[in-house]
Amino acid sequence: MVRQETPEGVVERPRRAVLRDALGVGVAVGLSGFAFGVTAAGAGISVLQACALSLLVFTGASQFALVGALAAGGNPFTAAAGAFFLGTRNAFYGLRLSQLLAVPKAVRPLAAHWVIDETTAVALAQPDRRSARLGFTATGLSLYVLWNLTTLLGALGAEALGDTSAWGLDAAGPAVFLALLAPMLKTATERAVAALALVLGLGLLPVLPAGLPVLVAALAAPAILWLKGRRS
Repeated sequence: MVRQETPEGVVERPRRAVLRDALGVGVAVGLSGFAFGVTAAGAGISVLQACALSLLVFTGASQFALVGALAAGGNPFTAAAGAFFLGTRNAFYGLRLSQLLAVPKAVRPLAAHWVIDETTAVALAQPDRRSARLGFTATGLSLYVLWNLTTLLGALGAEALGDTSAWGLDAAGPAVFLALLAPMLKTATERAVAALALVLGLGLLPVLPAGLPVLVAALAAPAILWLKGRRS
């Protein structure tokens, strides 16, 4: 099947290609919910609490940040604040996706719950609105179902793994996302932004509360673009 031209001249991707990409991301990242369930259980969070976090919060980085802070003996309110700040990036995603997807008002609250890194990446990679909507929906649905299912399985099976901290499973989610993101960094500017964001994020971890280093790292993009503009 080939791509088709719309009356406006925009090239539409075949549904099969969009679904393949969306389900690939949804399945790959959704399976890492198992790591969250195990990590949550190791932090002393009950199975019900872990499942509630995945159902209601549904943003892996914030969930890992929360249970990681609790596992380290942090104050629950401080841990929740760090997770909240880390999750604020989804609001910026929503501003962009609201224009791209233009979903009906009746379903916006449901769609907003699925505005995360992976759904945003798949939707923005599409050349037209129809493909973006399909990619967003397929990624969100597959990821939500798998993430919650594997969270339950991970929390229930945590006892069989023994000392969960020795497995380093809290890094599984971010590692999967980085593996998906790396091939998308094709230009020198994109690679420079990623490198600076990595330096800022890791360098500020010992200094700032949980969640804030990621927000500061977001300044990498405007900083690199500003430097590029000055040179040109």
